[in-house]
Amino acid sequence: MEVKGEKLEIGYDGRIVVREMDITVKKGEITTIIGPNGSGKSTLLKALTRLLRCSMGCVYLNQEDLYNIDSKKLAKCIGVLPQRHCAPPDFKVRDLVGYGRVPYQKWYEQNTEEDEKIIEWALKATGTWALRDKSIQECSGGESQRIRLASQLGSGLVGVTYVLDEPSIGLHPRDNERLIATLRSLQGRGNTVLVVEHDEATIREADHIIELGPGSGAHGGDMVYHGSFENLIKHSETLTAKYMRGDLSVPIPDERREPKGWLTLRGVTTNNLKDIDCPIPLGTLTCVTGVSGSGKSSLVVDTLYKHLALAQGIRVDQPGSIRGIDGVEAIERIVAIDQTPIGRTPRSNPATYTKIFDEIRNIFAMTPDARKRGYQPGRFSFNVKGGRCEACSGDGQIRVEMHFLPDVYVTCDVCGGKRYNHETLEVRYRGLNISEVLDMPVREARQFFSNYPVLERRLAVLEDVGLDYIRLGQPATTLSGGEAQRIKISRELGKRSLPGTMYILDEPTTGLHMHEVGKLVTVLHHLVELGATVVVIEHNTDVILASDYVIDLGPGGGENGGRIVAAGTPEAIMADPNSVTGKFLTEERRTRRKLGDG
Repeated sequence: MEVKGEKLEIGYDGRIVVREMDITVKKGEITTIIGPNGSGKSTLLKALTRLLRCSMGCVYLNQEDLYNIDSKKLAKCIGVLPQRHCAPPDFKVRDLVGYGRVPYQKWYEQNTEEDEKIIEWALKATGTWALRDKSIQECSGGESQRIRLASQLGSGLVGVTYVLDEPSIGLHPRDNERLIATLRSLQGRGNTVLVVEHDEATIREADHIIELGPGSGAHGGDMVYHGSFENLIKHSETLTAKYMRGDLSVPIPDERREPKGWLTLRGVTTNNLKDIDCPIPLGTLTCVTGVSGSGKSSLVVDTLYKHLALAQGIRVDQPGSIRGIDGVEAIERIVAIDQTPIGRTPRSNPATYTKIFDEIRNIFAMTPDARKRGYQPGRFSFNVKGGRCEACSGDGQIRVEMHFLPDVYVTCDVCGGKRYNHETLEVRYRGLNISEVLDMPVREARQFFSNYPVLERRLAVLEDVGLDYIRLGQPATTLSGGEAQRIKISRELGKRSLPGTMYILDEPTTGLHMHEVGKLVTVLHHLVELGATVVVIEHNTDVILASDYVIDLGPGGGENGGRIVAAGTPEAIMADPNSVTGKFLTEERRTRRKLGDG
């Protein structure tokens, strides 16, 4: 089905995110939306599927106004791939795929021989046939992505517009080939596919590309390119085009660091790991990679992190099975930096999480007007009574409970979202009140507070991790997982030195454009330069190539995985004929050179 948007203007939290945009998703094509982090991709996707209402403009589905279509009819026209399985915990993989064809209550009674054949085809097409009797709860992130696609294939629907937000999350390059083949299968059956994606292979395979930008936040929200991949490479000067041509690239170190020591996990049998001994170099950036289901999370999260946490007196659930650890005395602090929110209410924001707000409140308390009134730093906190708006308790928003639906927040009509009462807002520093300062992007705030070295340094770190566009007081509920993770990294980068610290990151490139991946790699190396050891689970080829050491698990997934296929520098991985990852690293370099020469 064709989806068309005319003069779309989309915003939330008082900000325009997408500006006066005309967009067409042609029937029967694979259309990929690309662009920097925070450029408005997911916001546009939600507007095109009626998950978010446009401020201005109209969206049409086959020339019919999207907002006039009956909900039941719309559900048959647009299929949004869910981010999580909504299935009973005892479901096996084949049950979930079958569930797409027959209602769950009647599934075991009504499945026919034809159903079984289609389910088998869907599982084999997505490379999940070997997982058919596995519990949904036991599947890895990459496996879950492919199973969700299999459930869509198994549904047998035709003439549907499928909407996918970063389907390549958790997928190794080998599994990504299967993903692309699955998208082509959906297309081949008369469906339209709309994808938001950063993965280069998926972008190359798109029939039509729409790029938003040119930057992030207030510098994004415009359509900077639409057309074929060939024209993107040959004629466009967008950020994505420059990276895919090789004009810009993620830096690869000239030399790999030598380990300062080793920590060795012995006899690891967690989940599908096959009684392996795994040496991990200290004082380096180490990347653990491998195909989906090969045992990466079992090794790094369930075993390495949880046992080191236990050694430091931190309570954890179900640590992995292991005979012992050598070299544990070298680790004084273990930190897992994940993509969970920095807070679950609008009260939490980047300024409070990074302690920047403490400095700002002190600055306001030292202004002549504040001293004259006897205001202390606490007066400028929205967490305590005194200076905050009591109608919304300093949230700036009022929570409205929705029965059977997630709660929604509406702007406080007393303070207008400013969080503070009138008396507090009368105090100004360099012409701005505390609410206006919290509304500033990091880039502007760094210049504004350039006379305060401590504050300026912390703001500079947020810029270094690529978050110069986020606002100091931006509610945590509006931050993506990647943004939350980089805010956490920035707080660690603010420390002077980190000897004896090990950081664990699970797929930190999730949701990041190539440009942001380069910034992420830079800050991860900075952590190592401060004396830390960094261990990441990652499939992104740029991160793998930028690492000092790589541990490649496999050779397959599930029972066919759980072994160390290769270990060493990226160059050693590429030279190892047994490594599937090495093969894709070599091909990626070759493809980049071809595109650059073309």
